[in-house]
Order: sequence, then C-alpha cells, then structure tokens
Amino acid sequence: MAKVNRRTFLGGVAAAYALPFGTGTARAAPVEPPRHASLAWLEGGTPATHAGTTWGVPWPRGAFPKDQTFSLVTATGERVPVQTWATGVWPDGSLKWSAHAISGPTAAAGYRLEPGPAQAPAQAVTVQDKAEHVVVRTGVIEVTVRKRGADLVERIVRDGRPVVQRGHLVCLRQDHEDEETGGAKREKFVSEVRNVIVEQSGPVRAVLRVDGVHRGKRREWLPFTVRLYFFAGTDGIRMTHTFVWDGTEDDCLRGLGIRFDVPMRDELYDRHVRFGGEEGGLLREAVRGITGLRRDPGAAVRAAQVAGAKLPPVSTWDTRVSGRLHLIPAWGDYSLSQLTADGFAIRKRTKPGHTWVDVDAGRRASGFGYVGGASGGLAFGLRDFWRLHPTQLDVRGAAGEKAEVTVWLWSPDARPMDLRFYHDGLGMDTFPEQLEGLQITYEDYEPGFGTAYGVARTSELTLWALGSTPDDASLAAMAQAVRTPPLLVASPEHLHAAGVFGDWSLVDRSTPARAAIEDRLDFLFDYHRDQVEQRRWYGFWNYGDVMHTYDADRHQWRYDVGGYAWDNSELSTDLWLWYAYLRSGRADVFRMAEAMTRHTGEVDVYHLGQWKDLGSRHNVLHWGCSAKQLRISTAANRRFYYFLTADERVGDLLRELVDADRTFVALDPLRKIRTEPYTPDPKALAVGLGTDWGALAAAWLTEWERGGDPVARQKLLGTIEDIGALKNGFVTGEALYNLETGRFATDRVQVSVSHLSAVFGLAEICSELISIVDQPAFEKAWLQYCRLYGATKEEQQAEVGGSWNVGFRQMHSRLTAYAAARTGDAALARRAWDEFFAGQDGYGPGLPWRTTRVEGPNALRPVDEAVFVSTNASAQYGLAAIQNLALVGDALPPQRVDR
Repeated sequence: MAKVNRRTFLGGVAAAYALPFGTGTARAAPVEPPRHASLAWLEGGTPATHAGTTWGVPWPRGAFPKDQTFSLVTATGERVPVQTWATGVWPDGSLKWSAHAISGPTAAAGYRLEPGPAQAPAQAVTVQDKAEHVVVRTGVIEVTVRKRGADLVERIVRDGRPVVQRGHLVCLRQDHEDEETGGAKREKFVSEVRNVIVEQSGPVRAVLRVDGVHRGKRREWLPFTVRLYFFAGTDGIRMTHTFVWDGTEDDCLRGLGIRFDVPMRDELYDRHVRFGGEEGGLLREAVRGITGLRRDPGAAVRAAQVAGAKLPPVSTWDTRVSGRLHLIPAWGDYSLSQLTADGFAIRKRTKPGHTWVDVDAGRRASGFGYVGGASGGLAFGLRDFWRLHPTQLDVRGAAGEKAEVTVWLWSPDARPMDLRFYHDGLGMDTFPEQLEGLQITYEDYEPGFGTAYGVARTSELTLWALGSTPDDASLAAMAQAVRTPPLLVASPEHLHAAGVFGDWSLVDRSTPARAAIEDRLDFLFDYHRDQVEQRRWYGFWNYGDVMHTYDADRHQWRYDVGGYAWDNSELSTDLWLWYAYLRSGRADVFRMAEAMTRHTGEVDVYHLGQWKDLGSRHNVLHWGCSAKQLRISTAANRRFYYFLTADERVGDLLRELVDADRTFVALDPLRKIRTEPYTPDPKALAVGLGTDWGALAAAWLTEWERGGDPVARQKLLGTIEDIGALKNGFVTGEALYNLETGRFATDRVQVSVSHLSAVFGLAEICSELISIVDQPAFEKAWLQYCRLYGATKEEQQAEVGGSWNVGFRQMHSRLTAYAAARTGDAALARRAWDEFFAGQDGYGPGLPWRTTRVEGPNALRPVDEAVFVSTNASAQYGLAAIQNLALVGDALPPQRVDR
C-alpha cells in the first residue's frame, strides 16, 4: 500500500460507518429464504472418482451467523464428513457465502447441505508444522513438504514405503539468438523454496502454500506459488502451479515443469507405464513386456501383465521365456508430447544414448499418466493438457532404481516461448503518432509498454500416490477427473433466492418475447463457445480468451489487427458468461467462464513491476496494448469464481487489487489525450468515476465481504459518500482522489460522460452496493446517471447544465431499466425496452440470428460464421437482456419480437 497513516485513517472515519448498515435492496427478498441447499455435480451424474472437491454456497442476509456449522447428507440419509468455512459475510455480519469440502474417491449423485453439526471423518487429515518441514497425514499417505531447498515435496509415504521423492520444479532457458542461429545451449533452473504457509489444517481438507523462485547457476527468476491440497482418507493430492514472468527480452523459455522421483522396486516385468489417450483410451505398457514374444509365457502371465497385476512366479512360466528374460529389452524412457491442439505423439527408448521408437499418436491426449508397479507408483495429470499446448509428459529411468516423472507445462520439444513484441513500433514514437496508429489498426501502441514482464499463468494438476498399479477402469476414472475435475454446485434457484450478484433472473420462456430473447442469448453463447473450438483459440497463453472482432472479407477473426484481436475482457465478456451461468446452471457456460477467469486474471494483468494490478487492453498480444487499466484487472470479473469455488489463487488475485488505487501514481491512463498539464499528486489524483472507481469499488467490496483489510471497507464507504456529495454525482465523470485519506474531493462541478464508464462492471457493482449500503445520496446520484444517460439533450441540459452524445444505447438500456425498477416509472421501463430493441451500437432489428457454413477455398477448414457478431456486442447484449428481464421484464410486451 502507498504511504498511509493507517491508525489516523481508520480512526478518523470508522465512527461514521459503524455496522449494521441499511437494508435497501434492488429487488424483493424471497418470502421464505432457503435454510438448506440441494447440491448436484456440475456435469450431472455421479463421478467415478475424485481426489476431493471444494465448492461455495450463498445464503440470504440474516439466515445464518458467520460461524454456522453445516451437515451434509446424501439422498439415502447417509451423513458425509464435510469441512465448512465462511468466505463472505453480509454487512450485518451474517453469513453470505460458505465454502465446503469433501473427500474422495467415492461420491453420491447429490447431497443436501443443512445447518447442524458436521460429521467427522473416520480418518482426519492432520498437519504438523515443524521448523524445517510440514508433515501432512491423510490416513492413507504421509507427505513431507520442505520449507527450504530445491524440493517442495521431500517424500510421499504409503504403507510405510516411499512412493514419491524429491518433488521439485524445473525450467530451461536459452537466449533468443541461440534459438535463431540453431544453437542448443540450455541453462537449467530448479525450484528454491522460500516460504511455506499452512492455510488449512483439516479435518477434511488441508492446504499448503509454497512460495519460491527458480534458481540457476547465475541468477534466479520466475517466482512461483504452488498450493498442495490434501483430503482426509484419500491418496490424491490436488496441486496448483502459478508462476510470474519476470524475464527480459533476451530470455527464451525452453521448458517449464514439475518433476518427481518414483522408487522402482519391482521386477522389470512388473513395472508399468500408462498414458491417457482420447475418449477414455489408455496406452498400457510394461517396462519389460512379455506379450507378443515368439515364445508364449502362458495366458495367465500375459493377462496379468496387461491388467497391471503382479505376475505369477517366474517358475510357473514357460521356460522358453523365463530362461531368456535378459534378452528382452527394457524400455525405461517414455514421452508423450502435445505440441498443438490437434496432435500428440508417444515415443519410447531403452535408455539414453539409443534411438527413440515411435509408439503411437493421436489428436488430443487427456494429460494423464502413471508409472509404478506392484509395490506402488505415481499417477499424475495436468488439466486442460491439449488446450494449454505445448505440453508433455515424460518418464525417464523406469528400468532403474527410480523413475523420473516430469509434467511439462511448456514442452522442451516445442518452439521456445518467445514473449517479445510482435512489431518494431512502425515509427510511432510520439503520442500524436500513436493516436494515428489507433485510427488505423485500433492498436494503442507505446514503446516499452508491450512487455510481458509481470504476467502470470496458473496450471492445475492432480497426483495419486498408489499402493499398486490400478486396473484400467480406475485409471480411466482418474484421467476423467483430471480432464474435468468434479464440482458440486447449488441450483440457479438457490443462487437467485440468496440475493447475490445484483440484478438477474432465472431463464424464463413464458411468452414469445421472452422466449425470443432467451433463444438469442443461447445463440450468442453457443456461437462463441463453438468458435473457440473451430478457430483453435488454445495454447498456453491464449486459452480462456476469445477474439474481439470478425473480418468478414477473410472469413476470419482479426487475430493480427491491433486492437481487434484478443478480447481481454473488453466490455465485460467475463460478466456476461458468469451471469449466463447463474441463471441457467449450464456446465458448458461455467467451464468457459472458468477458463476465462483463469486467463484474464493471470495473463491479462500485471502481478509484478511498474504496472502491477493493471490490465492490458485488447491486442494481438495479451499484454501488447499501452492502455494499462483497472477496467481489465477489475475484481468484478473474478468475484463469481472465487465465491462459487473458494479457489485460493483467485482469492490471491482479488486481494492484490485492494490497494490498486496506488496505480494512479504510477501511470496516468489519460496521458495521451489530456489537453492540460498533469502530474500525478498522491493527494489529488484524477480518478474516473466510471471504469476506474468501479474497479476499485469491486475490489474493496470483495475484500469487505471476505472480512479482510478494514481499510478497503473504509475507502469504499468513504468514496460512496463523496460521490453522493458531488453536485452532479456520476455525471461529473472524474474527481480528485486523495491516496492518503482514501476520499474524493467533492467540490468539482462538471459534466463528463463516457460511453465506456458503465460497461466494465460499474452497473453491476452499484446495484449490489445500493442493495447493502444505506446511502441515499449515492443512490440518488446513480439513479440520476441511469436516468439521464439515454435521455434527450434537453433533459440532460436542464438537470446538470450540460449534455452529451449517447453511445452504446442498447448496452445502457439496463441503466434505464434499473432507474425504472427503483422508481416504478412505467415510461422509463418502456424506454428501456425501446433502447434495447433499437440495437444502437449492438444487435438491432433485421439480423439473421443464425450462422453460415464457410468451406472450400474461403476457409482453412469448415467453420461457422455470423458476420454480425462481435464479442463486445454479445457481452453487452447479454448483460442488457439479462438485467432488463430481471428489472422490467413485466413491462416487456408478450408479443414483442423484433425480427
């Protein structure tokens, strides 16, 4: 945090905002608030296995105290051990969001969560936090995590024997000139642990956070955070791996991975390697195979090896085989590489110094593998393996005393990771030249700003420390759990009844007009979901994002045209997807929103360096644009995933943003267009009341809900009061912010309205704030903005002494709807629907609302296109439709369907 006299700051404003607050709401509370939650698996059915799962559930204000305990029961009445903790509270201190965890591997089809004492697990997970290491015991495995040194995991013991040793991180780098001249010199780095924190210690779930860097002979770089998740009574470990890029333009990453040693004690013919293929398929190999030989060892022997079981004694085999075992090659090294989204290859060799032999190939591997034998082994998997290409799974030395397993997040067999900017600047060395560039490619270029320094990426893995080689069905179930981690969810009805996340309603097709809007919402989501696959929007840095605008002439999205390429959350794509999930409960919507949250919160935002906490505007490269802004990094886009899953990494991202107000000292977002000299003054920073304050408010509100830094609450409530005190409220556009006090000056009188102010989460956050904070002046200021934005110039001039041109009218129809709902003004409700259906700067009358198939010479491969669709318009149409239906749905004429 920037320099603040914390004691003075807190003491000076705390008295004005003592809890509890007012209870004004944007919609009526449910008549009978839910006192329990019915839970089902997101993808439906019952998972065959899982390593343990964690989820979140919301509750209406006042329903439960923050420390409420919960019981979990199945449909048959069986009580299931569950761990519960609060992740969010209402302003009155009551429970808003609870998080819960259960252990695997078994699961029921559904559960009922209700208040009451929790069932204790038969084998609780325990944590011993010692000076040099932490020991976690699940009742099945014992894991030792080091607090210093190269190894994160010292060992994993099962049944008294070490199954895994020396778990650590590895990376390879080389200079760009080496790669371009064909040089192969690589520099090796391994993890160096700096800190270990016990975040949870049972009884059902334990979490360790491990922080460190990658160290080589000459330097350290790539800071990392690894979290290890343990569950009572299980042999599974969930793992998240986050690293931050802090390399220079000379650095070229050649490989990045996680490595484990697996002791190999069994005979070579009892050692097994498994790789997951496509559609549940498995590659089943033995280090020394005894099938397919010229001589037959016997059917029982062959069947046992194929099944992964311990083979019968050699004395029972056909002697023509048992006497020649030493003449059968032992294949010690295996590799599966997925270098693109459409192809993987498997190869093996006996040992270093000998050639690789091609094994098989396919399209999309599951990212799952296993190495071990009758006395134990390690199963491992990387989620989104083919989507996050180039990836790789390696097994080395399986014929020796230990096998070395490496899960490569960036394959060393792929082209090196190159994060340099994609052009030389094209002579745009001054602001006027850069603004000219903006006029032609929509790219806001500035020398030195297109850097990846400070961006991050998080990967998810699952490990199983096993007592023997599992059967094929068990391995296939593990592979499926890696591909799609099972998640419990509450129904849309429960989420809605809890009154969280502002203005939205459940899917409703009760009239032709409503059905038509729902059909269009489905069309837009389905189209963008399918475009991800058809256009191959995959890759380590790309997966989770979508493109901004379409090029009808090339039948291609504008992937190479400046600001029209990657979307980077422009106009709140993330919000659209999350609201679409809340009201529908669709698994495909959730998974797309989840991937986008992972991407936009990590890759599109800086976590180190001079632009820490800022995000980058849409560009050919996710970090390429010089517009570094809070509207991209905003917590508004990531609150949903955190509260629905209790994900600790996303919690980190939200907490990072609590002090994002300091970014206005580091960078003036309006530096290229200001007409008057401006030097950032910490006591008088120019902060916009739209995208800027909306992002700050989202971070502060979330931190307040989570019970974190009290300064966040004070800044939020203080600036709410200040906006209400401005003569023209939100229409003022910008106010001077004092970083030391966390308050706005309230003497500015002006009219400054932007078409972007309310379309990056401001509307949603203001609605939530008004529903929980009793600040009439703030509500009045927001209602004025909502009412006047689409009003006539005469109405604007008469009320605030100025007027503006109305852009994005369809998108802003939800503001008109909000004002109508709060005031009961029927004319405003009609105006809201008129603005929505007119489609200005959005989707208007006469659109086909269907796709066209493009084939042959017009496209690289057959694709569907809808040339009228842009991601921005889809996001804002979606948000406007969802909120209008929730706020003024009753004012929608039943037959109104604009064709």
